[in-house]
Amino acid sequence: MSNTVEKLKVAKARLMTMSRASPEVMKSFAKISGRASTHGSFSSAQKELMAVAISVVIGCEDCVLYHVDGARRHGADESALIEALEVAIEMGGGPAVMFAGKALEAFRTLT
Repeated sequence: MSNTVEKLKVAKARLMTMSRASPEVMKSFAKISGRASTHGSFSSAQKELMAVAISVVIGCEDCVLYHVDGARRHGADESALIEALEVAIEMGGGPAVMFAGKALEAFRTLT
């Protein structure tokens, strides 16, 4: 098992811990998250790629892992990820370059 897969498992475990600690808030958050990622004018994969780009810009490593995994599960390919990361780099500058590298590494190592 890759280190990236293990990090994703740990991030998801933290979500579960938070869900047990604050079930009502997390149910509401899950509802928002589910609605936000539902296919509409943009596909679910495109929405996950947007979330990856935002995660890169704000520097949330767990968010990068979670949304890269979501993008892969919804059928995004590496070239689409790279385009989203290019926009993130444009908007986030140097720190986004570093997190973009983490997102690409996660995409390549999650199977």
